[in-house]
Amino acid sequence: MLFMCIEDFSGRDRKAIYRKFRDKGRMAPPGLTFIESWVSADMRKCFVLMETEDVTLLQRWMADWCDLAEFEILPVVTGKQTYEGLVAGGL
Repeated sequence: MLFMCIEDFSGRDRKAIYRKFRDKGRMAPPGLTFIESWVSADMRKCFVLMETEDVTLLQRWMADWCDLAEFEILPVVTGKQTYEGLVAGGL
């Protein structure tokens, strides 16, 4: 499954976030795959696309970063998958 992880850095020390990333890396446990990330222009949010079949791995990853960010997690599918599902359903 794909998950859009929205990290909110508002009111946090953004330099500390990048220092931790530099020193420890993404810290994703095996089985949780990083796909891509995008950072908002004001650097208050980061949108990270992750993939896993075990949601507890996502929870472990968030626990390692909860000192520096708040999270919103959304299960997502690609636009292509959505379209194909609609077509198969008789759209």
